[in-house]
Amino acid sequence: MTTAPSGTAPVTEGVGPLLRAWREQRRISQLELALRADSSARHISFIETGRSRPSEEMVLRLAEHLEVPVRERNALLLAAGYAPRFPQTPLDDPALEVLRDGIERLIGGFEPYPALVVDAMYDVVAANRGVMMLFDGVPESLLEPPLNAVRLTLHPQGLAPRILNLREWRGHLLEQMRRQIALHRSEPLRALYEEVAAFPVPDTGEGAGEEPAEPVAYFALPMLIEHGGRTLSFVSSISTFNTPMDVTVAELAVETLLPADPATAKYLQSWLS
Repeated sequence: MTTAPSGTAPVTEGVGPLLRAWREQRRISQLELALRADSSARHISFIETGRSRPSEEMVLRLAEHLEVPVRERNALLLAAGYAPRFPQTPLDDPALEVLRDGIERLIGGFEPYPALVVDAMYDVVAANRGVMMLFDGVPESLLEPPLNAVRLTLHPQGLAPRILNLREWRGHLLEQMRRQIALHRSEPLRALYEEVAAFPVPDTGEGAGEEPAEPVAYFALPMLIEHGGRTLSFVSSISTFNTPMDVTVAELAVETLLPADPATAKYLQSWLS
């Protein structure tokens, strides 16, 4: 798994300015944060201005109520003079064997529908046969590890020319990345965003964005992609681990592509049967 550093401010700033930046980013007042953390607005003010050094427990409590990502909680602890609380275990470490097995079982059990697991940089750490089917015809140069899901999707030589509603789907992905950048304040993720946002938008053909012959009442924005002369429709669902205690695990996301119409479901079932 990629362990690129985030865009966290230097530790020398102290914990006060960092906490204030997170609070302002979340648009929470000192009083509201104090009420959530069972403290006082005066104490929060003293912490942010450096007049009071928060306890380790208070740092973690404030980070919890500010929904600070796990990686950044370590940075807050360091800035306050405490040791990091959350380890960052490589995904191939024997300690995560049960997690790896569980992930493989999960995405394998989702077949024939596509499912994959990505890290904080959208690098693919696991994928099932349904996903690999969609990669048919993609140049080998784009499939070399580390395989990046966003780059592969939006690259003009990747999936982009086959996505019939590319402008809509591209807008969805870029907005998702912007939200992640705001949440994690990660410079590597911002660099990836700038790279993929600059990709030219290929012409997906005269039929791009047209409604199917039999209109479907989609329940979410679908990705309409051509495969083997057919138009497949998928909607994306993303899940993460609840209350993670490890940076690596906290930054994993499981993305599944559900068929958005009966024809897509039938095609996938016949293709992998």
